[in-house]
Amino acid sequence: MSQNKNTIDFGFAEVPLEEKVKKVKGVFDSVAGNYDIMNDVMSMGIHRVWKRKTIELSGVRPGNTVLDLAGGTGDLTKAFAKRVGKDGKVVLADINESMVRVGRDRLINEGIVGNVDYTITNAEALGFPDNTFDVATIAFGLRNVTNKDKALEELYRVLKPGGQLMVLEFSKVTQPMLAKLYDFYSFNILPKMGKFIADDEASYQYLAESIRMHPDQETLKQMMLDAGFDKAEYINMSEGIVALHRSWKF
Repeated sequence: MSQNKNTIDFGFAEVPLEEKVKKVKGVFDSVAGNYDIMNDVMSMGIHRVWKRKTIELSGVRPGNTVLDLAGGTGDLTKAFAKRVGKDGKVVLADINESMVRVGRDRLINEGIVGNVDYTITNAEALGFPDNTFDVATIAFGLRNVTNKDKALEELYRVLKPGGQLMVLEFSKVTQPMLAKLYDFYSFNILPKMGKFIADDEASYQYLAESIRMHPDQETLKQMMLDAGFDKAEYINMSEGIVALHRSWKF
């Protein structure tokens, strides 16, 4: 995180605060059409395992109201919609209209209708009343938020008492040798894959850089507590390549 209050990190670069949202939007406008296939290729399909674990630990049940923030193309929304049933509601929310459009079209095509709403919203100013959701998730989106502390405070606000926030995000690799291999893959292979598959090397270079700039496990845990959550913990997956952070509003 930049130490200059007027600038913020965009990958390894420093940009004015007001420009980050526009730059992140540009990245996801560029990758929206190839987002799902790139996720499968980049992670060798393991992202599905990470998301399945998140869904299993969510405790979502029929009749619940769920916020899938930075929901993108709808992987989590699809699973939650099946769990909440006809009496529940899932809101797929994202700041990027292109991603929401792809997610909406995909889920409608797969017959997920009736209990899913779609909305364009900024994580730092969620357009929902206090105490709305039983569960909120943000998967692979928090690192792109300009003011992460504000976003966590907003997520706390919109959760009901007893509600759970789940943040699934790339994190700090715990095994030194794997960390070296992961760095090599991230900066030498991943951008080339982006160029070959999506004709977009720059966006995937940003992806690698944004992962390295994201707070580590203990830092993010403390940020959740500072945002008001009463309890916070995390589970490392794939040796810390990804961590699932969970926090509760009591």
